[in-house]
Amino acid sequence: MPRLAPLLALILSCLSLGAAEAQGQRPSKYADLVRAELVTQESAVAPGATLTAGLRLTMKPGWHVYWRNPGDSGLPPEIAWSLPAGFSAGAIAWPAPERIPVGDLMNFGYEGEVLLTVPVTAPETLGSGPVPLRAKVSYLVCERECVPGEASLSTSLPVAPAGTSPRPDPRHAALFAQGRERLPVPAPWPVRMVQDGATPVLTVDAPELKARDVAFFPYSETALEHAAEQVATSDATGLHLRLQRSSQAAPDAPAPRADGVLTFTEETGSGPVRRAYALGDATPAPASAAPATPVAAAPVTAAAPAEAEGLWQAALLAFLGGLLLNLMPCVFPVLSIKVLSLVRHSGESPGRVRLHGLAYAVGVLATFLGLAGLLIALRAGGAQIGWGFQLQSPLVVAGLAYGLFAMGLSLSGVWHLGGRAAALGDGLTRRAGLAGSFFTGVLATVVATPCTAPFMGAAVGYGLTQGAAVALTVFAALGLGLALPFALLAAWPALLRRLPRPGAWMETLKGLLAFPLYLTVAWLTWVLSQQVGPAGLMAGLTGLVLVGFCAWLSARTATAAGLARRVGLAALMLGLLGLAGLLVALDRDRAGPAAVASADGIEPFTQARLDALLAERRPVFVNMTAAWCITCQVNDRATLRAASVREAFKAHDVAQLKGDWTNQNPEITRVLEANGRSGVPLYLLYDGRGGVAVLPQILTEATVRDALAALPTGTGPRAALP
Repeated sequence: MPRLAPLLALILSCLSLGAAEAQGQRPSKYADLVRAELVTQESAVAPGATLTAGLRLTMKPGWHVYWRNPGDSGLPPEIAWSLPAGFSAGAIAWPAPERIPVGDLMNFGYEGEVLLTVPVTAPETLGSGPVPLRAKVSYLVCERECVPGEASLSTSLPVAPAGTSPRPDPRHAALFAQGRERLPVPAPWPVRMVQDGATPVLTVDAPELKARDVAFFPYSETALEHAAEQVATSDATGLHLRLQRSSQAAPDAPAPRADGVLTFTEETGSGPVRRAYALGDATPAPASAAPATPVAAAPVTAAAPAEAEGLWQAALLAFLGGLLLNLMPCVFPVLSIKVLSLVRHSGESPGRVRLHGLAYAVGVLATFLGLAGLLIALRAGGAQIGWGFQLQSPLVVAGLAYGLFAMGLSLSGVWHLGGRAAALGDGLTRRAGLAGSFFTGVLATVVATPCTAPFMGAAVGYGLTQGAAVALTVFAALGLGLALPFALLAAWPALLRRLPRPGAWMETLKGLLAFPLYLTVAWLTWVLSQQVGPAGLMAGLTGLVLVGFCAWLSARTATAAGLARRVGLAALMLGLLGLAGLLVALDRDRAGPAAVASADGIEPFTQARLDALLAERRPVFVNMTAAWCITCQVNDRATLRAASVREAFKAHDVAQLKGDWTNQNPEITRVLEANGRSGVPLYLLYDGRGGVAVLPQILTEATVRDALAALPTGTGPRAALP
């Protein structure tokens, strides 16, 4: 146990560092890379009127921020508004971006200076003023390296005299005029996307159009290869822009939608003019338009959990989530093995049993902190990932399936883990070693990651937005919650004496406990089938056969001697090499995005489609899920597919969008982060009138029906939209 002491000291230091960081954040040495300012076009605010607020970002030369679709990497700026009662903020009007190459990647964003405008609507009645407007802005600014930043901005406006209209603020008139010139406008010509073999071609029916420096920026982050060359040609029929389909798209998928922004320089009689046109259904609202409906990419105050406003509140939520994680189906297979271990430990001394509980808790905490550290490091490098990110890799899913299958075969008596593997496997199921208890904690944490317990999502989402030390504190609290029940049981060995004494009956129990592991392997294989194509799935299944062969051969070789032993070991080595080769082949056959449309009218989630539905002021239910998320699958089958719930969706004419996060999808990751989450499930219900509600992570039929019944009157199939 002396080796466990430094790890416990590290955990305690993380807790103290998190508390220190929560008390006061030190200023970043990169604080001067972006200068942020909140300005308004109007000099006053009138009751019931819409004013235009602007976020002005000025970047240091060589650095850039991002457009709504950042391209191959990055994150767009986000604005969280704090407005007086009755005020509402609409969507960001995004100026036309630029193509910014960074190595082999292509980013979409802005250099120099950009003005992001947002319509803000005042209530029909106002006091005497002044009216405060506050916003918390977060952004990612990049050169070769990327630096996250945030700013708390505020301004105030007087209330316009009754019966008068607010005048433009002369200090900002030129700034907003330049900003309006950069906003894309609806295209005056018919535009369509056609398929030329495997190549999408954006066609603009504009005869005799003389254009150069043509670029298309799709709203969808997964429709096209951003870094691919865009080849433009003009003829008597119009402009044709040849694009390249995303590698994530299925080979037989139809042509992507022509939703995005088209920019080019037009040669006119008075000289070259830069143009920007908004194409498709998801046209951004102009800055002077009526208030736009909020989109998922903008943080919504109602969606933010009030419980996670500070470090200790988030840590408490994480601790409660960890406790409840013990009841989730992900952890059952490992806990069943630990029950068998408890029975074996019941005959040991009380001090020894307590050490087993401590070793298990340390294994849980060390693994939580290790996964959290890796997640934080990858996100700091620009990766758009969240909790459970490792299960988006087919290699990790297959590796877990192989390991659990090998453990199941050991419980079934096919082979006995020994030698160097004893610390990991035999200690889990046969021996009383402290290393076995430690690695049981490791395995419990890894297998638990597909599940999200209540309270857990809000706490983890908060931790990942507050810096590394705070995040590690939250994850440590989550690990403490998961480890506590077993640790308490081990702390009172008298409880173990109530268990039956070890005996021959344990062999039967050991064999039975293999079947939860086999069931988990079957589930992981199903997850793998969602991530890879037929060839990859065949490689994964063949790997299971090789695991069984290696386990059988290991048991035979253990009792052999001489030449037979050497031949057996050579065959075992070949089997392991074959398994490694299959893993490599498996990852090369990645499946394209799965079609999620169904007879019930469920559509695949894209930000463009959500924008279009909200522009129609239609209620929308967004379901962010993943094949490897057991909580998601249980909610889907037990609640969302229930007849009463389906009828309620139809009765209120609620559109349903389903985002599949089984594989990496930047659009879904951004929606999760915007709503304070780092993993699935996430359920959002937009009321079609500017409001959004976040439903619980554990759904019931009554919860969903009540949420639908609470939609504003006037929604539904017979509603007359104002």
